[in-house]
Amino acid sequence: MTAPNAKTARAAGLGLGFSLLLSTVALPVFAQDRPTMTEEAFEGAKQTYFEQCAGCHGVLRKGATGKPLLPEVKTKAADGTETVTGTLKLGQDRLERIIAYGTEGGMNNFDGILSEEKIRDLATYIQLDPPKPPEMSLAQMKETRKVYIEPKDYPTEPLHGRNWENFFVVIERDVGKVAVIDGDTKEVLVHIPTGYAVHVLKASEHHSIDEPENPGRFWYTMGRDGKMTKIDLWQKPENMLVAEVKIAYDARDVAVSGDGKYVIGGGYWPPHFAIVDAETMEPKKVVSTRGVNVDGEYVEEARVAAIYTTPHEPTWLVAVKELGQIWQVDYSDIDNLRIDKIDNSKYLHDGFFDPTGRYFQIAANASNQMVVIDSKTRKLEAIIDVKSKPHPGPGANWVDPNCGPVGGTTHLGTGFVTVWGNDPEGHPDNAWKICYEVETDGPGLFVRTHPNSKYVWADQTLHPEPEIQQSVQVIDKATGEIVKTIQLTETEGSVAVHFEFNQDGTEVWASVWNRSDSKTDNGEIVVFDAETLEEKYRIKGLFAPTGKFNVYNRSNHKT
Repeated sequence: MTAPNAKTARAAGLGLGFSLLLSTVALPVFAQDRPTMTEEAFEGAKQTYFEQCAGCHGVLRKGATGKPLLPEVKTKAADGTETVTGTLKLGQDRLERIIAYGTEGGMNNFDGILSEEKIRDLATYIQLDPPKPPEMSLAQMKETRKVYIEPKDYPTEPLHGRNWENFFVVIERDVGKVAVIDGDTKEVLVHIPTGYAVHVLKASEHHSIDEPENPGRFWYTMGRDGKMTKIDLWQKPENMLVAEVKIAYDARDVAVSGDGKYVIGGGYWPPHFAIVDAETMEPKKVVSTRGVNVDGEYVEEARVAAIYTTPHEPTWLVAVKELGQIWQVDYSDIDNLRIDKIDNSKYLHDGFFDPTGRYFQIAANASNQMVVIDSKTRKLEAIIDVKSKPHPGPGANWVDPNCGPVGGTTHLGTGFVTVWGNDPEGHPDNAWKICYEVETDGPGLFVRTHPNSKYVWADQTLHPEPEIQQSVQVIDKATGEIVKTIQLTETEGSVAVHFEFNQDGTEVWASVWNRSDSKTDNGEIVVFDAETLEEKYRIKGLFAPTGKFNVYNRSNHKT
């Protein structure tokens, strides 16, 4: 094989996707001692890397939750001794094995998901210098906006006669769609085209200052391709997609202002956030998140990992992953933004509020910590040391008989659920201290409960053994013990992931994510009785269902 020729392609236009946009920069000419690839193989591996690896390792491959994936990584000891590591030192064969079989530290296996050829090309690609993607301006964002239904034509009441507050909005990850399911009838109403690999969806929510009209009606998605879409649950199913806009090439999160006027989208690349008019989806402002981290080092790829609306303040919390900072962004005057930059720990990922809505609890993966932010004082409240790579997802709050109100997280790097006190006013002695830990069979992504349930559910998606990654575990709130392990599927290449309760907390919905053939409609959601833990129903015909969000629970802050 021969190395790609160094050249600069003409700009391909925003609509052609992240892979083609990367081609607008010059491809490197590689050193002779490095492996080589054809240009076609290089482009294919670059797209695979974006889809499967960039989230943890970074577009520039400098690492975050995952390790750096650069050809050479130089580190200096206190005595001045320099050590050189990197992908070149690991070599082709070992890299292929790591990609195929995963690691015990939380990286999942890709055998059965990627072909041997794609694994081989990906191993070669990460031994070469990473190409740098282009930037995106506010003007470019505005050019991508599409309106399918004008706001003046929105209905004044639901057009379908259904209990829309018990709808579930479900990510169909690898086909770039979101399914809307009637939680009462279990009917799949529509598959809405959205951005690639939607990472999360957020709705307008109840807010104590100036809440929007009909909280939960409008939903906003964020795809990993940076496309933000607006969904109106009052429309007939075929018309629920009402507008879209692209705010980045690689992105992760979105949130709606408490008054419902603005939507904010956070970019992985370019590292920035954009503020969009919630009604028209017209981009209004873009703010770079590049800056100096908590160690005093300048970071170019300072990505926005997560964004949340504070329930009692006119602000968003923007987690700038590589900086180790929460930016509390006041949207009262977007022309003169007030941003409080709160130093804490690296690398920030995702989190959730305590039951009062004042304290925000977020994972700092690389530091093995949960960070607590006081959204009222806009300051760091506490840091809790936990186990390897905490990942709470949307999180879970409940009341423990010994510690009082608590929060909990699963971990990417180990099979534990860690539980801490989170009621500084009512239980100050237990606040921000570990109450107990539950050892599960393997590392997981999500933990979830409901105020009306006596159980907490945890998945084990990241364990390499099929039987474990296909099973979920149920923890009794009263005892802190695992009372049941449930295997959702035995289908090769499928795993169990993510939970959501229905409106009244009587059902738990869990996903069977068909990772090995994710572009077919053989994914399922398994519905359980929340009291008896027995399976009630299987919702079939879904494409790679992962995260799912109940309208009532999410718009009413039920964790």
